[in-house]
Amino acid sequence: MGRDVDERKKRAALRKLRKAAELAEQGKGPPLSDWEREFLEEVEERIEKYGSAFADPMKGDEGEALSALQQLKLKEIDKKARGKARKGFSQKSASGKKTPKGSFAKRAPPRVRQIDDDIEEDVAAEAVKTPPPAPVPCGKPVLKAVPKNDSSEPVPDAYKDNTPAPRPAGRPVFRVIDGGKTEPDT
Repeated sequence: MGRDVDERKKRAALRKLRKAAELAEQGKGPPLSDWEREFLEEVEERIEKYGSAFADPMKGDEGEALSALQQLKLKEIDKKARGKARKGFSQKSASGKKTPKGSFAKRAPPRVRQIDDDIEEDVAAEAVKTPPPAPVPCGKPVLKAVPKNDSSEPVPDAYKDNTPAPRPAGRPVFRVIDGGKTEPDT
């Protein structure tokens, strides 16, 4: 049981599928992959059997035989079979002609300095100028007394524990402090 699809659209879709398969057999372009051949066969079979190659109405128009993505893939397969290159992002021409600048137009690479280029030269120059550092003698570590310095004296009470006294448990007491605001005598 298929959907109601216009017979003309059904025949047009079958004609496009068969034409793409026929062009691929002629070998004008690169050979089709197994997936592409299988796609053409299965879509043709579904259209003949059900009148449409897709069941979900959200994937294409109701009266169409192919979904939007199936139509797109069929166009790509048809172009491949005809030997036309698939269009990607546009590139600048080698002759230097100006091409209209689009949002994805290829621009000249930025002029930047490659930091790796001069590293080898700098390393070789430094190796000639400076001798390697003297090796550190290995052996048993020795403890030495360090003379006392005035600036290294600890400040008295610097390490005392200055924790506040614990609060008494219970309800806080209200205290009146003398010397506060006084009311004027009238």
